[in-house]
Amino acid sequence: MEYYVYILYSELLDKYYIGSSKDVQDRLERHLQNHKGFTSRAKDWCLVYKEAYISKLEAMARERQIKNWKSRKKVEHLIGLRTN
Repeated sequence: MEYYVYILYSELLDKYYIGSSKDVQDRLERHLQNHKGFTSRAKDWCLVYKEAYISKLEAMARERQIKNWKSRKKVEHLIGLRTN
């Protein structure tokens, strides 16, 4: 089974959200439902990027790596919005 690191984008908030899951579509649907947490602030999240990994541990390590960048510029470069 594959696990994924995914990046969501909300135009309303102009923010990215980075997560990991084995079922990205199901996870996106849950982000769009009523709940508490960061993604509850908007209902327009869309998937803009994903990477596949063989293990959950690899996906979680990559998620942490991207989150630790704390850089919108690096995230946008990763998803192909910026080239420099």
